[in-house]
Amino acid sequence: MSRTVFVNGDFVPYEEARIPIMDRGFLFADGIYEVAAILDGKLVDNEAHLARLERSLGEIRIANPYSAAEWTGLEEELVARNGIREGLVYMQVTRGVSERDFAFPTDVAPTVVMFTQEKRMRDAPAAETGVAVITVPDLRWQRRDIKSVALLAQVLAKQAAAEAGVAEAWMVEDGHVTEGSSSTAFIITKSGTIVTRPLSHAVLPGITREAVIRLAEEAQLRVEERLFTKAEAVDAAEAFLTSATMLVMPVVTIDGQPVAGGKPGPLVQRLRSLYFDLADGPKGRA
Repeated sequence: MSRTVFVNGDFVPYEEARIPIMDRGFLFADGIYEVAAILDGKLVDNEAHLARLERSLGEIRIANPYSAAEWTGLEEELVARNGIREGLVYMQVTRGVSERDFAFPTDVAPTVVMFTQEKRMRDAPAAETGVAVITVPDLRWQRRDIKSVALLAQVLAKQAAAEAGVAEAWMVEDGHVTEGSSSTAFIITKSGTIVTRPLSHAVLPGITREAVIRLAEEAQLRVEERLFTKAEAVDAAEAFLTSATMLVMPVVTIDGQPVAGGKPGPLVQRLRSLYFDLADGPKGRA
């Protein structure tokens, strides 16, 4: 059975999907994307993902082509057509198709593309062993809070991680960890405080980050939003990362240096369990 994707209002076979070469997403990376997790065939944290999509589109002045309810209906239809039980749904909106010129074109409709990918998430082997990360310089632009399709700096960071044989790269700026190339970075101090960088233009407002902070506070765990260094991370009691595709993932080495003996710690495992409890809630969407 052919994989089904969504392009500009139509569900079509992957092999038939086409985007014009004058699309501004291709020419200028002039667009926004979102990724939501799928567990047991259901969307996770989807309302928050769609709210972030709305915000990012507004920041670069692209009109959102669909309401939240319409987006959700399209996502659910795509998930059903592809029979996805566990994985992700990817959404992308670009400014549209126009003759190449840097200024915004007028009277063009946004280009909308969606597809699904299968991915093992709930029982991911890495969650049992933890993952390794490296640190790299943060080369990105100054509006990292916008989920732009302009991801070249992140691609280079991911490639550095791949060449080092690790799962992720944590980016460092002015001596402090900003975030992962596609994730939010957390540490847990020896006193049991969960630490992550505060929101600003310097980092993406992670949806899984937001959920984990809320869960931690509900469990009466201490959370502190502040900057931290690589040295502090290596010396931490535990470390972890969050994202829509890795959920809550223990980090056990940083640049080859073990964190807390190089094994997942109990607090990270508790947070991962709490996140799945949330995702498995009665509404099916955390």
